[in-house]
Amino acid sequence: MSADKIVYLNGNSLKIEDLINIGYRGYNVAITKEVEELIQKGRNVIDDILKSEKTVYGINTGFGLFSDVIIPPDQVKMLQVNLIRSHSSGVGTPLTPERTRMLLALRINVLTKGYSGITLETVKRAIKILNGNCLPLVPEKGTVGASGDLAPLSHLALGMMGEGKMYDFGDSGNTFTSNLEVDVLEHRNFKFSTANEILKRQNLTPIELNAKEGLALINGTQLITSLGAEAVYRCKVLAETANIVTAMTFEALKGLTAAYHPLIHAARPHSGQGRVAAFLRSILHSDQYPSEITLANKDTKKVQDSYTLRCVPQVHGIVFDTIDFVQGIINTEMNSATDNPMVFDTEELCGTISGGNFHGEYPAKALDYLTIGIHELSNISERRLERLVNSQLSDGLPSFLVNGGGLNSGFMIAHCTSAALVSENKVLVHPSSADTISTSSAKEDHVSMGGWSARKCLNVVENVENVLAIELLAACQGLDFRRPLKTTEPLEAVYQLVRSKVTFMDKDRFIQPDIEEVYKLIRSGQVLNVVNSVLNKK
Repeated sequence: MSADKIVYLNGNSLKIEDLINIGYRGYNVAITKEVEELIQKGRNVIDDILKSEKTVYGINTGFGLFSDVIIPPDQVKMLQVNLIRSHSSGVGTPLTPERTRMLLALRINVLTKGYSGITLETVKRAIKILNGNCLPLVPEKGTVGASGDLAPLSHLALGMMGEGKMYDFGDSGNTFTSNLEVDVLEHRNFKFSTANEILKRQNLTPIELNAKEGLALINGTQLITSLGAEAVYRCKVLAETANIVTAMTFEALKGLTAAYHPLIHAARPHSGQGRVAAFLRSILHSDQYPSEITLANKDTKKVQDSYTLRCVPQVHGIVFDTIDFVQGIINTEMNSATDNPMVFDTEELCGTISGGNFHGEYPAKALDYLTIGIHELSNISERRLERLVNSQLSDGLPSFLVNGGGLNSGFMIAHCTSAALVSENKVLVHPSSADTISTSSAKEDHVSMGGWSARKCLNVVENVENVLAIELLAACQGLDFRRPLKTTEPLEAVYQLVRSKVTFMDKDRFIQPDIEEVYKLIRSGQVLNVVNSVLNKK
């Protein structure tokens, strides 16, 4: 693989884009000689403890309630194996291959910091397993987000030990086609085989756990954080796209651009608000990009629009600020040591300290906040859609955006789908991190519930993508009814992109495939890219 398709892990510099590249674009991972030395330095501390016969949690003691149980030297390896087997108790749908790659890459990244006490050999084998696409079956449910994502990370480790199951990609060279950017709704019927069989097929040796290594592989927030990283990545594309979709609806409804005047937003100088207003000004009517629709409407007696058009910078703006905040939390968490106990070799201390860096409250709270923020894009989108399909609110557009109303129903039930998704989101935005249930005989008496924070965030993101797809489809239909007048050059580019996939609805037809096609354009970033291509020309 070429050097530009490799991400070097060092525990300090991994970015969300890197993790997406590993999961969805097939990038491999590697470590440098300096990182190897750091890992070995941490392992030397563990070896010295074993030689001294000191009693140290997780090395020669039980776990949780059994932390006071001393394990004899001849059973410390079995202790780690038993830990992985017993903690592999997750249920539900397996993580996709992409998300499994991201999870494993993120756990390796944490191990490279040198605070885990893992052996260099185990890290090297884990890297080979990841690069060989030997991906364990990891059920998505079962973590309470403290003491780390124990169940999913245990399934990950179990597969690397040659137990449990792994994805079986057949005779394809153990590769698979990713689905973040193309054919995102394509149903993929992957099968599974035993982990040992998959590893043998790739000429790889299972991991053999030494003292503390099982614990080193599962103590941490990597499920929450890897799913959260994907959520942030998709939210960044989605928020930018929401501005474009808004502008399309704005034109179809003959909106007034005065509300986006820079003086208004300078008077309330929130970063996101100003950013959204400036972007909308850049793609709506201007001397550089005139809109025939706006020019034809210049003598309107309307003095202001409804909130769903007039207050877009204020509503969308806080979403941008939310994403920026959450991205900072996730980036820090991606490069944090989350083990317990942690291993140190410094002038101050050479040994281990038990702490609580495995607690998932940081990413859990941040992702609950992101869920609330990104949902608002669907809340306001559905209300704009109502104005498009309601002839009493649309300034001359036909009811449900179709001719021959009565015989044809047009976008009537597409709007119902949007409303249903928004209603579903209103339940999903309840913060899961507001809950805690004491576990492990009250030893772990406060937990983050961050796994559900991350999973439901992605559920809401997908719903928002679909809600915006329906609005964009309807906005293009509305613009068709404004023809022969055209909108601005950037928005005409979006219109042409959509019409390259979905034709004008002159009468009722099976509409779900149309929604799916536009959903793909949004999720893949093509809507955003086509606008940026126009803006970057001048």
